[in-house]
Amino acid sequence: MMKTRKTVFFCKECGYESVKWMGQCPGCRSWNSFVEEPAAAKSGSRQSGGQPFVPVSEPVKLKDITLDREERSGSGMAELDRVLGGGIVPGSMVLVGGDPGIGKSTLLLQMCRNLASAGKSILYVSGEESLRQIRMRAERIGSFSDSLELLCETNLASVRSVIEKRKPDAAVIDSIQTMYDEDIGSAPGSVSQVRESTNVLMQLAKGIGVTIFIVGHVTKEGNVAGPRVLEHMVDTVLYFEGDRHASYRILRAVKNRFGSTNEIGVFEMENEGLKEVENPSEYLLTGRPRDASGSVVTCSMNGTRPILVEIQALVCQTNFGIPRRTTVGTDFNRVNLLMAVLERKAGLALGQVDAYVNIAGGMKMTEPAVDLAICIAIASSLRDFTVPDSALVFGEVGLSGEIRAVSQAQQRVQEAKKLGFQTVMLPEVCRSSIRDDSGISLVYVSHIRDAVRYFTK
Repeated sequence: MMKTRKTVFFCKECGYESVKWMGQCPGCRSWNSFVEEPAAAKSGSRQSGGQPFVPVSEPVKLKDITLDREERSGSGMAELDRVLGGGIVPGSMVLVGGDPGIGKSTLLLQMCRNLASAGKSILYVSGEESLRQIRMRAERIGSFSDSLELLCETNLASVRSVIEKRKPDAAVIDSIQTMYDEDIGSAPGSVSQVRESTNVLMQLAKGIGVTIFIVGHVTKEGNVAGPRVLEHMVDTVLYFEGDRHASYRILRAVKNRFGSTNEIGVFEMENEGLKEVENPSEYLLTGRPRDASGSVVTCSMNGTRPILVEIQALVCQTNFGIPRRTTVGTDFNRVNLLMAVLERKAGLALGQVDAYVNIAGGMKMTEPAVDLAICIAIASSLRDFTVPDSALVFGEVGLSGEIRAVSQAQQRVQEAKKLGFQTVMLPEVCRSSIRDDSGISLVYVSHIRDAVRYFTK
């Protein structure tokens, strides 16, 4: 009689393991997240008594731990180094996620080219493309040195053996969903396979000091496919965002143990690969309409970098009983809240109109500092007045209509001055934080009513 293999249930969100299916995960409280997979084979050395051998670790006193600054190596791409926190940390593990065709493989191949040119030994492991396909992409990027080696393999044991033998300075796994362990009976890309593959690669990174970049597929919700525990295991999680039909790309860090999670890098996709955008503000404002109602420029801080973007609003009379609200690039509920403030505190009749708000350039802005610009754009479209092209607006709007303070107001003003703006509207409470206002006119407002009145007088 054939012996059936034991199966277990895993939570796709947190990796919780159970012998039976459950509607709600006890670990992360998510619903309908359990999937059934074959149980992993038990392995490991045992002592004579039959108990598994566990190496003994000794605790270390806190004062005996040295705080030497980690040595970083540049990737040859300033935008990537910015997002990583200043460069690549040896022995770290970085997860890069993004939509299909967005340019993840191109970004990492360009990084490998720069590292190889700097004398680093690089191993690029591909489980999705053949050597010929990688060579064709490399021909578009440029010339490569001989220190870059390619390997097309999906067997985890073979990949591990090659990394342990070659001991490269950095290795790229493209992608983690294609790797499989023969000891696990489930298909590649399953919860068990992804978790075990990531665990083996993490042990390699920490054990022999090789930096490992792994590419992760994303689901239709925009999250990395596989168990949520995958993002907890790695040191850094980067998301490559943008419309693949547009030329711009945004690299964003959502987790970074060696740097800030607020930094972003901006790239432009060209025939020769990805090109860094050193001044994103100027790039995002290209093609901005002149003397058009409903268009306002604002400044948002992404880490230490101020970025200027255009807020566009279109308000028109509704043809249905329920007005329509649509937002692109900003929070839908936040826009509804701001429209309620405009109607109650500024006297704008918005109850029977459709409102459409868009962040031009495909950027996603959730910072409260863009509130005032959204309000001015909606009022501009409703009353058909234009905001001067040389004016910039930023500030947070409260439920009482007050304009609240925002952080790093001085950096925002300096960025506006650098790009040629002549007037900046900002909160009154930020007056004390502005140290240099030479060469630019500052308009301080304390209530949303005053802000709307300034542009309509």
